[in-house]
Amino acid sequence: MSRAHVVLPSPIGDLTVVAEDGAITHVLMDAAKYRPDAPEVLGEPGDAADEPFAAASVQLAAYFTGALTRFDLPLAPRGDAFHQRVWALLREIPYGETRSYGDLARALGDRNLAQAVGTANGRNPIAVVVPCHRVIGTDGSLVGYAGGLDRKRYLLALEEPAAAEVGRLF
Repeated sequence: MSRAHVVLPSPIGDLTVVAEDGAITHVLMDAAKYRPDAPEVLGEPGDAADEPFAAASVQLAAYFTGALTRFDLPLAPRGDAFHQRVWALLREIPYGETRSYGDLARALGDRNLAQAVGTANGRNPIAVVVPCHRVIGTDGSLVGYAGGLDRKRYLLALEEPAAAEVGRLF
């Protein structure tokens, strides 16, 4: 089992990408609420030219310029079966769209799971790539984001369809 990490710059601060056996297990924001910094999570420093780090670097850079709307990276987030189901639903939320915690709970078959969905969303280990920032309150408010609401606002603004359309005009 080979685990390593690299730190990539981004407009929302450094992102620590952790991979194990060729698959990404974490994309961590600096100063995020649930950031695990333990050596057993991060592994040794890796080489940004190696895969999957090179692909993650290219795709994250393209995402932050608005050129990429869907990531295609090998992912291996660690979590229980419920967390995995929630994270799979997050990956289905299209670029530029949002869902509420209640929407995700209903998709799981029980609208009473909204709070549990919120907890799983907050524990998403692969920020940005698994778009937990696309989950909002039922009333459209920006609630809860382990990376901080300023980052959530930034990511949602980056993905705004109107902004993307204006950018295509020039």
